Amino acid sequence: MLLGALVSLVACGGGRSETDTASADVQRLLDRRAEAVLAGDAPAYARTGASAEFTRLRALPLAAWSYRLITLHGTDGDAATADVELSYRVDGIDKAPVKAGRRLSLTERNDGQWYVDKDEPARKTGQQLWDQGTVQAVRGTHSLVLGVGQSPESLRRYAGLADRAVPAVTDAWGGAWTKRVVILVPKSLDGMAGLLGSPASAYRGIAAVTTGEVGGSAKAPADRIIVNPEAYGVLGDFGKQVVLTHETTHVATRTATTAATPLWLSEGYADWVGYRSTGRTAVQAAPELARAVAAGEVPDALPEDKDFGFGGDAAKLAQAYEGGWLACRMVADRWGEVRLDEFYRAVGAHGERAGAVEGALGKVLGTTPAEFTALWREYLRDQLG
Repeated sequence: MLLGALVSLVACGGGRSETDTASADVQRLLDRRAEAVLAGDAPAYARTGASAEFTRLRALPLAAWSYRLITLHGTDGDAATADVELSYRVDGIDKAPVKAGRRLSLTERNDGQWYVDKDEPARKTGQQLWDQGTVQAVRGTHSLVLGVGQSPESLRRYAGLADRAVPAVTDAWGGAWTKRVVILVPKSLDGMAGLLGSPASAYRGIAAVTTGEVGGSAKAPADRIIVNPEAYGVLGDFGKQVVLTHETTHVATRTATTAATPLWLSEGYADWVGYRSTGRTAVQAAPELARAVAAGEVPDALPEDKDFGFGGDAAKLAQAYEGGWLACRMVADRWGEVRLDEFYRAVGAHGERAGAVEGALGKVLGTTPAEFTALWREYLRDQLG
């Protein structure tokens, strides 16, 4: 009798719970859904449930697409929700998968199979471009432009600007980067904010931002340049080119940019590359700071990170960018462009903020923070006065 009881207990303990069974069934559903995306098989995708997403992302050139079920909720009835990690790679662009949290609404139908009713971004995460509509894709020589609610002609213009930006950045920074950029063009400012998972008010007046892993390895997913079509659209051809070159610089310098890099250096260097071959004078490119200097208000110190916050005083934000740009321009003028690149890399290589700039100033430029700041203030008076 004892042996029989033990066998019975072992048999019961080894069985799979209803939740485990449902999880396995849902994972198989997700696998079929992913296979249909990669195969471009619309009927197979439709057999897994809601299919609007398939049409919207069909133009996206994909090398990989998969789902991983994280948590399944509410399987005691015929409806459930699933927390899922989507992993995908854009063909010819991403060396590593882009990962995104998704929240799926599911229904178990009379045939005993689970189906997807709704596929949305997970809470507190940004949207994917196809969440906003049907994606259109345009490939340039050095770029991939993905847009929603944009004309093909508009996307081709973005590709042309990016294709001019990439060689300009390579000429300044060097060849050790991917030399390709991905540009996301939503329909509106609200669309840009949706991709970033932030309120639109934070980016009003900002033409573009670059997302990516700071200090990421060469195998990290490619950065995305996200455009605010409303602010970008009011720029002239010159301004549009400077913005795209600036953002492309962030892509190129990403692996050398770490928590040790102050924003005056990362943003200033990107502006330096953007204006490098344009022939613009300091007064033309730094009008807000020029007005301050003309009024006798020369900044006492280089801009702090908080000075670069979006959504605040527009004039102070402009002065922060202009101050960082002129600091980098001064290094290039005084010590040379090669030293500027070496200084940038040396700061980022420090790994942490404390002592990073101080160490690189001494090692690369042979100066101190106090001397550098004094030289910068004098440079502002000379160039803007």
